[in-house]
Amino acid sequence: MASLETIPVQTSSDLLDTKTVIALTVFFTLLCVCIIIGHLLEESRWANESITALLLGLCAGAVVTLLSKWTSSSILKFNEDLFFLYLLPPIIFNAGFQVKKKQFFKNFTIILLFGIFGTVISFCLISLGAYLLFKKIGVTSLDIQDYLAVGAILSATDSVCTLQVLSQDETPFLYSIVFGEGVVNDATSIVLFNSVQSLKSSTIHASITLKLLGTFLYLFFTSTILGIVVGLLSAFIIKTLYFGRHSTDREVALMMIMAYLSYMLAELLSLSGILTVFFCGIVMSHYTWHNVTESSRITTKHAFATISFIAETFIFLYVGMDALDISNWKASSASPGTSIAVSSTMLAFVLIGRAAFVFPLANLINCFTKRESTKIKFQQQFIMWWAGLMRGAVTIALSYNQFSSSSDSKSSKDYALMITSIIIIVLFNTVVFGSVTKPLIEAVLLRHTKLAISDATDIPSQEDLRLLFLENVEEGDQDGNENRPAPRRSSLRLLITHPTHTVHYFWRKFDDKFMRPVFGGRGFVPFIPHSPTGAENSTS
Repeated sequence: MASLETIPVQTSSDLLDTKTVIALTVFFTLLCVCIIIGHLLEESRWANESITALLLGLCAGAVVTLLSKWTSSSILKFNEDLFFLYLLPPIIFNAGFQVKKKQFFKNFTIILLFGIFGTVISFCLISLGAYLLFKKIGVTSLDIQDYLAVGAILSATDSVCTLQVLSQDETPFLYSIVFGEGVVNDATSIVLFNSVQSLKSSTIHASITLKLLGTFLYLFFTSTILGIVVGLLSAFIIKTLYFGRHSTDREVALMMIMAYLSYMLAELLSLSGILTVFFCGIVMSHYTWHNVTESSRITTKHAFATISFIAETFIFLYVGMDALDISNWKASSASPGTSIAVSSTMLAFVLIGRAAFVFPLANLINCFTKRESTKIKFQQQFIMWWAGLMRGAVTIALSYNQFSSSSDSKSSKDYALMITSIIIIVLFNTVVFGSVTKPLIEAVLLRHTKLAISDATDIPSQEDLRLLFLENVEEGDQDGNENRPAPRRSSLRLLITHPTHTVHYFWRKFDDKFMRPVFGGRGFVPFIPHSPTGAENSTS
């Protein structure tokens, strides 16, 4: 017994880092408080959970700063790996998994125009503005690479906050445009940012511009294809092996792991993980989700939404607390006037950069739209401009990546000023623009009236599409010859006159004939007995 008394007992606290335990305890407590406050403010027109989490993070950061006696605390440090590898993937995947695919792909051309060309326009204007104005304000140590990086950083919209302020049910057109553009925009901004960092020249040539364009097109298409391939692979595995006959836990686990695997493969191959996991979510919702058992469908739908919700709330708490990291503000040593001038200039860049492509591109689209009811009204253009002004964690993460270190003392001060100014922009835009967006939509679009652009007004039924392809009623009536068969309209003519409907029609035929027999999905009745996509799905 005496020998046993001399053996030291190792408690769990000795095995864990105390600082990590304290940080996690603080964050989980704040998450609980934020969820409770969000529930109480559910009917509020001005507040939402993203703003609540951001303000709670600011309050918690202020308390931590006071307790640490104005010294830098590890709790307030922004970790890029934590954001990009753990928090962002479930949010983007769930957005693709839950998105209304018909509405999204109906507006896919507009989304690509805004997300790619719009981002490039904003990037060019902001970079040019930073190059012309920052030196006059007093920021003199930045080089051409830094100016281009500022353009890429401030062009990245906050697709996470869009989920909070826009409703997919109440404003489906605006939601699909703004959020879809936000996903493509984030991917485009990150690609532009990575391309800027790889530049070794201090001047911009035509060859470098073409190289940037080629790099973006390569990353866009390869990232999209990778997400589609992983999604189809998950559908084929679950449909073929039918995990549900033994364990529903396995099929749910496989869906989650393969979704995350798509993101990690994209990052491993230096592709865009955001695009990959987004399209993986779309493909999984179209095929894989229908191949699992009924209980697994319910589980995955709520599990993905819950994980995404927690990650969203955590991000805004994280950004709020990071804003009061005292080390950034001490390193800047800029006067309040200089800090306000730089922040105000950046805010003007964001406002002008977004307006420079939203209104021109929307009116350009209207010029090629024949039906008056499907044109983008000015009120909708204004909301699209306003909702895309918010900046979030992607902006902060990229700013830390570019401006977190410098060997020169003067450059380090200007770099710290860039970080603090961008933090101010993120806080101001999220709180001000985010809180006003909901009341603005109600005031401008009048939600109690039916929007002109909806799923029902622009997408004809399958019967209407068959009539488009097989009949020409007007010509038959005019000739007065009822016995003569109506001439068949050419596919090329229909593709030109009704591009969205024609592509949708041919895709449905291809999907039913070739894709669903291999990968499953709703409505397909396989020959294998007891398959998860059997008669139950065919009636749904």
